[in-house]
Amino acid sequence: MSTRGNQKVRIGRVLSNKMQKTIVVAIERRTLDQTFKKFMKKINKIKVHDEKNECHVGDQVEIIETRPISREKSWKVRKVLVKGVSAEGETV
Repeated sequence: MSTRGNQKVRIGRVLSNKMQKTIVVAIERRTLDQTFKKFMKKINKIKVHDEKNECHVGDQVEIIETRPISREKSWKVRKVLVKGVSAEGETV
């Protein structure tokens, strides 16, 4: 992939792969709450373009920001880092 400018790269977990060539990825980050001075988990759900339909629910993926592909998609899957485990316990 050629790099255009300063593209953001994030690591997240696949929540859904029910759409064609699209997955939903949860990006989790920890922020300090100003009122209670505790670290809180914040989760953003992002729709990501998966050209080869290779990602499954539970996979850990690295995604990269790209030009808008559709109204809601402006991220692409760069690579699958860790394959997830299905409900039955076998690797998908």
